[in-house]
Amino acid sequence: MDLPWVQELHFTHLKIAIAIDRMFPVMPSGPIPAQPGDTLYLSNLDDMIGARVFTPTIYFYEPAADMNSSQKPVLKILCDSLAEVLVPYYPLSGRLRETKNGKLEVFFGPNQGVLMVEAHSKMALADLGDLTVPNPGWEPLIFKFPDEEPYKVLDMPLVIAQVTLFSCGGFSLGLRLCHCICDGLGAMQLFRAWAATAKAGTIIAKPEPRWEREIFLPRNPPLVKFPHVEFMRIEEGSSLTMTLWQTKPVQKCYRVSQEFQSHLKTLAQPDDVCTTFDAMAAHIWRSWVKALDVRPLDYELRLTFSVNARQKLHNPPLKEGFYGNVVCVACATSTVSELVNGQISDTTRVVREARLNVSEEYLRSTVDYIEAVRPKRLEFGGKLTITQWTRFSIYESADFGWGRPVYAGPIDLTPTPQVCVILPEGKADHHGTVVVCICLPEAAIDKFTEYLCMMDSSNASHI
Repeated sequence: MDLPWVQELHFTHLKIAIAIDRMFPVMPSGPIPAQPGDTLYLSNLDDMIGARVFTPTIYFYEPAADMNSSQKPVLKILCDSLAEVLVPYYPLSGRLRETKNGKLEVFFGPNQGVLMVEAHSKMALADLGDLTVPNPGWEPLIFKFPDEEPYKVLDMPLVIAQVTLFSCGGFSLGLRLCHCICDGLGAMQLFRAWAATAKAGTIIAKPEPRWEREIFLPRNPPLVKFPHVEFMRIEEGSSLTMTLWQTKPVQKCYRVSQEFQSHLKTLAQPDDVCTTFDAMAAHIWRSWVKALDVRPLDYELRLTFSVNARQKLHNPPLKEGFYGNVVCVACATSTVSELVNGQISDTTRVVREARLNVSEEYLRSTVDYIEAVRPKRLEFGGKLTITQWTRFSIYESADFGWGRPVYAGPIDLTPTPQVCVILPEGKADHHGTVVVCICLPEAAIDKFTEYLCMMDSSNASHI
């Protein structure tokens, strides 16, 4: 029997007991072009308030069929290859500190390096339920320091890796990577180098990594040419934020087929040519706002999403191997009434225009806006943020020699319930299927599922 176009997914509620065996730094295996006391410049794209976070991801690997006692242990392979990769990617062995006006920089001191945590569990991978669905219960598999402050990035290891060995012989790799150092595509470049080095047993770092953050120096004086609504503080005048934060939101995931995405795109572009992301983002945004029953109807809401600006840079173009942040935050705005009563084609057009507004000049204006204003806090008023991970080749980049991971991606969105993530399906033959993860109050789940699946309309062409 064919699966439905949109399938609601469920995860097992877990309590994973682990024991941490040891923690130790991994240092670059050879000389690096930095001495204690040296510093590296971070661009304003690296230093924007939304990048001052660690991005947590988890990778699950099943026991290898040919694994035997004569092979090098998993941890040894991962540590040795990481030490090799930290030579060309030496900035990751440093730390962050604030300079004048709160600007961040990388600094180098003695005995820094990245942090490796070795742990084990008496559970087997089979005890963790469906490993294809992100599960907040996996949280113990990603290391956090006791009493660690939220959003702390200063004086922290810039890479924190936890390897947890399970009783079945499988293992997980839980990673926290500081977003100030690289965006998603930059992180995949690093990860591919680490995995390729582990697999080959010798350093492979192609393309050659480039730091060169000075390419995004602000203009003097700063020249801000756009309003940059994405950063503005807007007093919450709707029920949206209160509805989410005053209840305990639940993480929900849905498998969305390529057929559904194609159908949605056809409905969304009667006049304009849009991308699949434009249509999906518009549909998710509308479904979410409808399910939350946001009031008042005349209140203007925001949808933000990252746009990769690499191909938009021509003066000068980025060199291959650059792994810093090269993303702009696009912002679409629409009233509640327009979202719940309008057509999907109208919302898609708004999303498309926001995406196309990101140009080289928009990126330069963003750099200058941050230089002039330096926003200090994340703004949540009337906002949903959608993050697309389908372009990152996260599964293909993560073969360390033990095959493709069973799952690769985030685990828990509930600490930031106004974020939605679109993930690639884990199967090698996924045929374009994606997994949509979003947070909702328990009372809104059924309505959101209905709207997302377009069950609310007898004629789906009128959504």
